[in-house]
Amino acid sequence: MMMMSLPKRKVEKLDPNNHEQQWIDDISECPVYRPSMEEFDDPLLFLQNIAPHASKYGICKIVSPINARVPADVVVAKEMKDFKFETTVQPLRHVTWDVNDKLTFFRRGRKYKCCEFERMANKAFFRRFHCSGCLPSATIEKEFWREMACGRKGTVEYGLNVEGSAFSSDPNDPLGKSKWNLKNFSRLPKSSLRLLEGAIPGITDPMLYIGMLFSMFAWHVEDHFLYSINYHHSGAPKTWYSVPGNFASQFEETVLDHVYSSDILSHEGVDEASKLLAEKTTMFPPKILLENDVPVCKALQMPGEFVITFPRAYHSGFSHGYNCGEAVNFVVSDWFQLGAEASQHYALLGITPTIPYEELLCKEAMLLYKSLNHEGHLDHHHHYSAADLISQFSIKISFVRLVRFYEQALHYLSDTLKSLMLNFCPLSEATVICSLCKRDCYLAYMMCNCCYSYSICLNHVEDTNCSCGSKCSMFVREDMSAYEEAARKFEKEEQIRREIQQQTKRSHGRKHDHYITNPMDDHEYSAYSGEYLGNGKGRSMKGKCNVKNNVENNKKGVMEIRRMGGLTNFIHSKL
Repeated sequence: MMMMSLPKRKVEKLDPNNHEQQWIDDISECPVYRPSMEEFDDPLLFLQNIAPHASKYGICKIVSPINARVPADVVVAKEMKDFKFETTVQPLRHVTWDVNDKLTFFRRGRKYKCCEFERMANKAFFRRFHCSGCLPSATIEKEFWREMACGRKGTVEYGLNVEGSAFSSDPNDPLGKSKWNLKNFSRLPKSSLRLLEGAIPGITDPMLYIGMLFSMFAWHVEDHFLYSINYHHSGAPKTWYSVPGNFASQFEETVLDHVYSSDILSHEGVDEASKLLAEKTTMFPPKILLENDVPVCKALQMPGEFVITFPRAYHSGFSHGYNCGEAVNFVVSDWFQLGAEASQHYALLGITPTIPYEELLCKEAMLLYKSLNHEGHLDHHHHYSAADLISQFSIKISFVRLVRFYEQALHYLSDTLKSLMLNFCPLSEATVICSLCKRDCYLAYMMCNCCYSYSICLNHVEDTNCSCGSKCSMFVREDMSAYEEAARKFEKEEQIRREIQQQTKRSHGRKHDHYITNPMDDHEYSAYSGEYLGNGKGRSMKGKCNVKNNVENNKKGVMEIRRMGGLTNFIHSKL
């Protein structure tokens, strides 16, 4: 998460006259894996095993040991009849990113059949290079960045976020019937996205990406810092660039200091600049990152190869000619702590979440809880890998922090509760979005008694009056006690207890009494992740947010609620 102030000096802009390209040869390659057929049989287990090493690069490449028998263009023609897609027109130049040049990557282009787009793309390639292909990848890479630096009015077209899949449904197609078929990937047994009830295009269901020479995907992270997997079906290679996830903050600071001009920052503010980055329209050479000590690696993706992006890893890239790729997101359980950071980040910017983080965490935690034996330890009849244990810890600690946040918030709301009605959410109740900060709420929230159109999370205790004149009621899940019981069971484990104790010590050492994400304070506190998030000057959650975070009071509040038998009993006692 970005925590920074406006730059005090004139920003050094991109220099279109600087053609030095030695940096291109200096970028290291990402790891490449060639799994055996046995390793390939369990995709998420394989990815969990390589993640400790591969995630240090932000991306990795996986060479499939099996190939599709039915080509992608045949799949599209036969299984997606009358298939046409609309392109986006992209500027082939650097954007200066000031208030007079808010260039968008989302100008609508034409609608094409695949064969029509391929003909157009091949003609464009020939016009530039006077050949039909087979140029060294380094030549095309250098020409791309030369054109980006010197270009003025050139454009390319890109078919991005095209709903559909080019994986074959033919039972005789070895790749199509494998677990690496992206139509089913996000809902594999170990992917937490399987718990989502509805489909979300691009996240749970794959999308196609149909490119031409220099079609580009700008620097971005995946929604909610999710994992992603991209398969290259056919055509020319793609070049990918990536920054490791643990350098995301440095990446963001570099963009604000060296890419966006000072006038757009002063005119729009840091938060709006952050939203620009989230819009996936910011493309600039990795050279700027390397000069500011932000590590970058790259991959050249060929047909038949997968590229994995890891949580919070910024990435970008471009096509070397006509090609067809496909991508989807997925989640393994070690993601949940980063998912908490993403939820906090979205709330700070007032961005509506794409997935219900809190609901996913609660459902995954309850499934894990039910797998425990009566002593509260893992069922020893099961064999858990080291990767499984890491994932389980991520679920447990994230869930304990979430339940503790509700205990702390409701204890702080003691006086407010006296004026509120209590309602219990049925088990079928879905996630509710806070009207003020857009945070997703699953366990508890407040909602207008009259119009039911105004709902707020428990961060906003001074905003319980709806614009219609009615007061909000408190809504709590009717099975809340089961979630509390699970959290207490997890807390009995030594590793979880030790982490909570360390978190409390960190809280003591940094700020003894302050408001969560209050813009008047020097630090922001993540209710979900339990961490102070650095200098927060100039940054505030959308809407008022004044749940006090006093370490000693919070600890006493949690103990009081538990002595009374849980949140439900505590709320009843205050009404």
